[in-house]
Amino acid sequence: MLATYSPLLLLFLVIILLWPLCWWGMRIATALYQQFLIWMAKAKQRTEVAGLWSRFSRRFPATSQLLEARLTTRHFSGLLLSLIVLVMLYLLSLFGGLVEELLEAEELIRVDNWINDQLAPVRTDSMLTVFAWLTDLGGSPALLAVAVVSTGVLWAHQQCVYIAPMWLTVLGSQLMTYTGKFLLQRQRPESVTELVEITPSFPSGHATSALAVYGFMAYVISRELNTSRQRFELVYWTVVLILLVGFSRMLLSVHYASDVAAGFLVGSFWLLMGIAVAELIKSKQ
Repeated sequence: MLATYSPLLLLFLVIILLWPLCWWGMRIATALYQQFLIWMAKAKQRTEVAGLWSRFSRRFPATSQLLEARLTTRHFSGLLLSLIVLVMLYLLSLFGGLVEELLEAEELIRVDNWINDQLAPVRTDSMLTVFAWLTDLGGSPALLAVAVVSTGVLWAHQQCVYIAPMWLTVLGSQLMTYTGKFLLQRQRPESVTELVEITPSFPSGHATSALAVYGFMAYVISRELNTSRQRFELVYWTVVLILLVGFSRMLLSVHYASDVAAGFLVGSFWLLMGIAVAELIKSKQ
């Protein structure tokens, strides 16, 4: 009996052990970012830097205005938006790299098959039962229900600023996912359950949708929380849920690891897009 449930117990233990590590990591990252902002403010006040910047501004006024707009920390459309755009471009490059590997290299296929084979011993009856339930949380019916209910709640609480960005995130991620599926036409691995999927494999729609929808909901709720600890708890357990949905697709052998990774990249791209649009709308109100 213990051997049957040991993979679940091990997974639970890993999640619990990662919780304090992620909390400490977030605190360190926040402290480093604050120190960076202080360093930038002090650097601007130094005489030699101010003089150099003044000469540069006189010689290249258009470029200096662009840099000032991109690097300012006074509003969202400055440094924060610039960082988001850079991350989005990086995500696109990673997704493009995965597509290229899938089309041109056999190594990715070998790695995917190897990971799928390594999961075979973990596919106990208890694991398959639990993750068959978890995978439904990333399915279209569940996520559509979350999006529709969230729309009603946001409307009722006069938070309509988030509705359009949320649906941009949802619909944009779905469009990109299904475009990839039907252009690449990757076959799915052999399923180990009675679960039947009719769409192509790459990228994983469950991984994309879970990250886009649950991630955006976590963003909206976190905006209303008062402390960094509350925001951390919300984000951490949302990430755990998203990762479990992605892992369920591999464990049930309906997706390869690269399918799930590509889904997370697509979902992250559109999540950042939705957040950026929401913040820009809020900044203009």
